[in-house]
Amino acid sequence: MSSSVFERIESSHPNVCRVFRGLADGERHLQRIMELDRYWEMPPDTVHPVIKPGSELPPEAVLSGEYDLVYAGGTLGLLHAAVMAKRYGRKVLVFDRHIAARSTRDWNISRNELQRLAETGVYTGTELDSVIVRKYKTGWVEFFQPDGSQKRLYMQNVLDCAVDADRLLCMSREKVLSGVRNSVLDGTTFLGCYRFPGHVVVEVEDSQGRRFYYKAKVLVDVMGVLSPVARQLNEGRPQTHVCPTVGTIASGFDNADFDTGEILASTGPAEMAAGKGRQLIWEGFPAGGEEYITYLFFYDEVDSPNDKSLLGLFETYFRILPEYKRPGKSFVFHRPVYGIIPAYFHDGFNRTRVIADDHIVLLGDSASLASPLTFCGFGSMVRNMQRLTEGLDRALREDSLGKDDLAEVSAYEPNVASMANLMKYMCFNPGTDEPNFVNEMMNEVMIVLDQLPPRYREAMFRDELRLDELMTVMLRVAMRYPKILLATWQKLGVQGSAGFLKNLAGWAFSSTK
Repeated sequence: MSSSVFERIESSHPNVCRVFRGLADGERHLQRIMELDRYWEMPPDTVHPVIKPGSELPPEAVLSGEYDLVYAGGTLGLLHAAVMAKRYGRKVLVFDRHIAARSTRDWNISRNELQRLAETGVYTGTELDSVIVRKYKTGWVEFFQPDGSQKRLYMQNVLDCAVDADRLLCMSREKVLSGVRNSVLDGTTFLGCYRFPGHVVVEVEDSQGRRFYYKAKVLVDVMGVLSPVARQLNEGRPQTHVCPTVGTIASGFDNADFDTGEILASTGPAEMAAGKGRQLIWEGFPAGGEEYITYLFFYDEVDSPNDKSLLGLFETYFRILPEYKRPGKSFVFHRPVYGIIPAYFHDGFNRTRVIADDHIVLLGDSASLASPLTFCGFGSMVRNMQRLTEGLDRALREDSLGKDDLAEVSAYEPNVASMANLMKYMCFNPGTDEPNFVNEMMNEVMIVLDQLPPRYREAMFRDELRLDELMTVMLRVAMRYPKILLATWQKLGVQGSAGFLKNLAGWAFSSTK
């Protein structure tokens, strides 16, 4: 990227320019951020068809390889591909538009949850321990109150392990490539796929503009929020809500506690602008050595008028970071972390988002089945790895690769869907909400959780609450904070309230199976 790009945003994003110019790989990261920000420019109902009938395959197309599974996307896709290749002996190809096994974020999880990867037989406990760069003694959640009365809620075994994402992904890449039939391609962009009765042909383009074609029994879409496949299958509406997230890995803070994870923390009321508003929330996690990760994010409806660009949020992040963590004399930014965490409101008794087609299945953020409040894509993939891989292998063995069959290869969990729908309360609405509404409401939730046994708080932040436990929390919050009833009507309305009740009914029914 030429320096003119920095010059173009110098006046509008001076802090971004200052910091990214000082990073060793700042230009590449800025390019990735601008690429992700294309998401906001996509008209919601516009679809560019990338799933095409086999009859449209160019006559000059020559197959460069045949695979059981072709993965479009080389981050979370590598975790899944490693298990399919090593445990089930599947021939796989993984390609990524950038560099496979390189993430734009690091991850947090509890050790017990991470060890679920060991249950696949592909990762050893020792290998998984080696990617944990720090374990915290405790963690807390706290929401700002003007008079300083906020409840700091402590919890154990919640997001208390910092995972080196790239180390885990590189390990997965090596496991994929340990099978001589498998391939991993960097700098390779998905262009489309052509569907035939028994397979698909995936069309890609390398960094030199050369086109290649690969035959696959199944295309696994792990392209994230920018997935054109997800847009086509969902008629241009791949998400209903989003959580733009930015931050940095840095060292030299004056007030960083390396024994504690700050899971959610707000430092002020909603940031207000003309006709707009967003409740900014921080996260702070110690990483390896002297490094400390800070994130800034907010929850929002995908079609709200707020500026949800990562570039704009980074400018805010650099401006207000000292309000959260104070940079000391030896302070240094090491690299940025960023992403758009997707969410989907399931208006039904079960999953309503389309995640499959004939010989095509969506995983990770492409599927948008995780909760943006807690686990997000990495946690959802890890906790569901066993059934996501067993299910896909069974579909391949039985040659049951139609849309309905592959839709069963899903990370959908009724409890997570219901919890994810609570994100609507976290989306600040300047038309109805007082500036401190989100903080006030969440502070009441923290007080209620503090009055209940520790299992409630840990289960809520690990997406493991039972339905009766969620109802207990909701009823207690309503008794303490009657404003929540009006807020429910304002934020959910008739349709949203009915959708939430259908979610709960589906959850209750699934619990009886």
